[in-house]
Amino acid sequence: MSNLSDVGNLMYLDLEIIEPGNITNNSEYLINATAKELSNTDGRNWIPLIVKEVAEYRYQIIGNSFIYAVAEAAGLEKVWCIIADDSEETAKVTKILAGEEIPKINLSTASRDEIKSALEYLIEQPDTVLKGVKIPVATNRIDEAPRRYWQDLKPITKLKCGITAGKKVKALEKVFYLTPESMPDDIKDPKFLNTLTTTELRKIAKKRNLSGYSKFSKSKLVNLLSQ
Repeated sequence: MSNLSDVGNLMYLDLEIIEPGNITNNSEYLINATAKELSNTDGRNWIPLIVKEVAEYRYQIIGNSFIYAVAEAAGLEKVWCIIADDSEETAKVTKILAGEEIPKINLSTASRDEIKSALEYLIEQPDTVLKGVKIPVATNRIDEAPRRYWQDLKPITKLKCGITAGKKVKALEKVFYLTPESMPDDIKDPKFLNTLTTTELRKIAKKRNLSGYSKFSKSKLVNLLSQ
């Protein structure tokens, strides 16, 4: 869609040919107060909008949407824009660079330092639900867990690291995502087996053609499957 000759260019475009895309979540006060400050200068947005071309002479914002709201409130007719390509990857990284989206790391493969810094970020937030979680303990237990097989973040609640079900697990979804590997039928790691439900353990026992497992407790199933 984008004119390749324009991609990467800084252009001074009419505000009326730019679609806002996702509306900024900033307060009306911040928008109007900033618009007033902008009006007291030469009326140029020295931090440009990041836009993609959606049709001939039509553009849509993919980053710095706050600036669009301010320009509109200030009554600007033209704004400085950088033209980006129309790929999803560009839109995503632009929002991250503009501070409009939180970057996520792959918990399936994340390093210990990445896990630690992500937890620190969450706990430092003023509205955190993870207050009281001990970062060294949570980091070590998550790092040592067989997370490459996790289908979701629920197994974290079984690590005894201060992160329980509900809101705390939901908070982790702000910074983590997973790309799980297929779990092998012959897995014997007791740490991982303990994160599974009794039903899941019985399914593994069935696939291995083991006998007598149907009435086993979870602890006995883990012991059986880890042999």
